[in-house]
Amino acid sequence: MSEMPVDYEIIDKRFKSFVLPNSPLRVLAEGLGWLEGPVWFADLQCLLFSDIPNDRVMRWTATGGASVFRAPSRFENGHTRDREGRLVSCSHQDRCIRRTELDGRITILAESYRGRRLNSPNDVVVAADGAIWFSDPPYGINSDYEGGKQRAELPPTLYRLDPLTAELAVVADDFDGPNGLCFSPDGTRLYVAETGEQFADQPTQHIRVFDVVDEGRRLANGRVFHTINPGNADGMRCDQDGNLWSSAADGVHCLSPGGDLLGKIKVPSLVSNLTFGGRNRSELFVCASHTLCAITVNRRGAQWP
Repeated sequence: MSEMPVDYEIIDKRFKSFVLPNSPLRVLAEGLGWLEGPVWFADLQCLLFSDIPNDRVMRWTATGGASVFRAPSRFENGHTRDREGRLVSCSHQDRCIRRTELDGRITILAESYRGRRLNSPNDVVVAADGAIWFSDPPYGINSDYEGGKQRAELPPTLYRLDPLTAELAVVADDFDGPNGLCFSPDGTRLYVAETGEQFADQPTQHIRVFDVVDEGRRLANGRVFHTINPGNADGMRCDQDGNLWSSAADGVHCLSPGGDLLGKIKVPSLVSNLTFGGRNRSELFVCASHTLCAITVNRRGAQWP
């Protein structure tokens, strides 16, 4: 196992206790395509993540390294687990949200809204009540690189899928390009990365935050939480204390619940996504372009929602 150069930028003194100076950034797998959607399976001690251009989902374990979990994957991007431990995934090519049952069967959960096909679901999270929330920008159908060029039929939207009625509802539609999603540990907030139009000269760089209201069915009070610089936010995860760890062009940025930038873990490759896992959920798995990395931090990732 090799290591990558890593440097910490301490912006707020609180961040100094979050990181471990003697913890290296370990290279777990390299030479892959564009990596996305990492999700940790604590019961199986493995990480699943998408290798989107190569149309496959990979599996990593500490003892076996990286191997193919599913291929073809229909160009899956984001993943999460539902309250029963099943894998829920976003398919670019099939333009749907689908679930892998415990026996391996695939169930399509959502593929259209009011008679029109979804665009290319990007990221997905499951709330404490079992509802599935997902972002649906057109990124995966804008080119052949991540799923195949197709025509968008709906505007970029954020949806909620009711677990009991299977009703699909729009919870926010004032986005140019909703991307990564993350609930706060108590489920009262939803963070959404807004990355704008894919081929715009200037990408949108801010993270928005919403209050989750009406017993978890609606969003309110949307506002800008933080503006990422350099690059833009994509994948995000909260630790147990509510700090938000976000991908950025120069590595991983750690933000306080108030939106203050506390510090950075500098990574030499563009970071697309991340998640907590490993022992005590204190391993930060990082999708750094074509390389999967991990670093131990002095924080534990939030488990639910």
